[in-house]
Amino acid sequence: MTIAAILQNKGSDVVQVKSGDSMRSAVALLAERRIGCLPVVDGDEVVGIFSERDVVQQVASHGVEILDAPVSQVMTSPALTVTPTMSVLTALSLMTQRRLRHLPVIETGKMVGFVSIGDLVKYRIDRIESEASALRDYIQNV
Repeated sequence: MTIAAILQNKGSDVVQVKSGDSMRSAVALLAERRIGCLPVVDGDEVVGIFSERDVVQQVASHGVEILDAPVSQVMTSPALTVTPTMSVLTALSLMTQRRLRHLPVIETGKMVGFVSIGDLVKYRIDRIESEASALRDYIQNV
């Protein structure tokens, strides 16, 4: 099971922001799309991650004035990334160890998708249920 298998089902369309975008516009995009995180992309390069955690930490430290700052000032950088060939279990382990919820998927220097821990867990559960069902069918037919 690889990240590519998840992207096949999920697709590769990724909502993103640029490092020069204001934090306010990025927060509006998070709210509008009902998502928790955005990759920050300049050209084809993922330069960081902007998440709800960044918003909360920055507003708590600097007040609402920080919302006018560029995303580059508050994003988490560098972004930890994965490749489409990485196994789902390796990516899950990485996310758990580093306490991350989202990973950009990079192939030949370009972002080809974005996965969340929810995407990976859902895929694992679906696979486990499918395998359990196949085993039950096998046992019943023996």
